[in-house]
Amino acid sequence: MSETQNVEYKESWRDEYLKWLCGFANAQGGTMYIGVNDSGSIVGVKNIQRLLEDIPNKIQSGLGIVADVNKHTKDGVEYLEIKVEPSTFPISYHGEFHYRSGATKQQLTGIALSQFIMRKTGVRWEDVIVEDITVDDLDEESLKIFRREALRSKRMAQEDLDLSNAELLSKLHLISNGKLKRSAVLLFYHDPSVVQNGSYIKIAKFGDGADLQYHDDLESSLIKNADQVIDLIYLKYLKANVSYIHDRRVETYPYARAAIREAVYNAIAHTCYMFGTPVQIRIENESFIISNQCILPDGWTVETLMEPHDSIPYNPDIANVFYRAGYIEHWGRGIEKICEACKELGADLPFYELRGNGLRVHFKALQSALIAHPKSPNRHDGGLNVGLDVGIADRILELIIDNPQITMAEIAERLNVAKRTIEREVKQLRETGRVERVGSKRFG
Repeated sequence: MSETQNVEYKESWRDEYLKWLCGFANAQGGTMYIGVNDSGSIVGVKNIQRLLEDIPNKIQSGLGIVADVNKHTKDGVEYLEIKVEPSTFPISYHGEFHYRSGATKQQLTGIALSQFIMRKTGVRWEDVIVEDITVDDLDEESLKIFRREALRSKRMAQEDLDLSNAELLSKLHLISNGKLKRSAVLLFYHDPSVVQNGSYIKIAKFGDGADLQYHDDLESSLIKNADQVIDLIYLKYLKANVSYIHDRRVETYPYARAAIREAVYNAIAHTCYMFGTPVQIRIENESFIISNQCILPDGWTVETLMEPHDSIPYNPDIANVFYRAGYIEHWGRGIEKICEACKELGADLPFYELRGNGLRVHFKALQSALIAHPKSPNRHDGGLNVGLDVGIADRILELIIDNPQITMAEIAERLNVAKRTIEREVKQLRETGRVERVGSKRFG
């Protein structure tokens, strides 16, 4: 019998093997056999009576745990069995934390060590208290966006949303002992990088190879970023193929909007922000790639993601807020919805790959929706100047319907485009009779 995740063979005893026992205790437990070679053949062990006395003491003094040490005899040859149970708390050996993974022992350091200790102690990264930011410091616009979307999704009742900010955050489990959690700051603070660098979204359009054409960094709260990112992608980074059916204008994008929306929101909600790496969206001529750092549940693979599976969010509090806002699902149906949207468009299904802790989802463009040579947008005054003739008018109308008092400057900020672009589009809407100014130019 060969070595496994729970079985280790050693021909003789050395004190350094306490590291292996430490790894068993920190993982799923296991058994070490002394006097057995790597192939599983019993070779016997010398001074077995002394080892029966020394090893238990060394385990207790070196690791702080108690293990069963038993003597066995087979065909007249004696060997030892050391059985270690899994520990409910972290075990260290001289300040080092070891972990059994497969048939190997690993020393945990850095993020892996932090993650291990938090898991063993029952504390999640997003649960840590932030001392110097209060409810009054949070971004009011982000809270308004959440209330609007939670009501629209019908996942929270009006009476629950009419609470004070502090009461609402408490109801969402974002406050502990009167203090904001990291999750609250990431979701609703104007600059979440105060909690962790890299808590933002990078978007870039590439031509051939490494030809970076233009890019954006969304560095507001997670909620505000989520509110803006999909519109920004479809207004600036993608072009629709326009056709006409019986004089009706039909716009077809190369990627299913519902699929991209679901994948982007999943990345934001489930990222392991502890790595300090932003969510990255790379748009190429015929592909769309979303990547984020993650820690999958134990035993999960990329194949697990593509199959029906339970919902086990890495950031339960952040995921709950995104669910209440209607951004993600609660039943592990996100990838199922992505595939359904791609099939409806007629596009290929996406595929996932895992590189270290980096999870990537690749979308392939619908060839019939590609435009041969789309123009690159020119950037001026922090927004777009040209290339927004598809889709922006409808988005402006939605914002006006939601809030008839909204100003052009506010629309420009929401859509992350230049104010003069909004002015041009609104002028066209007025000329076609789709909107009407009420009041003076200054206040209308």
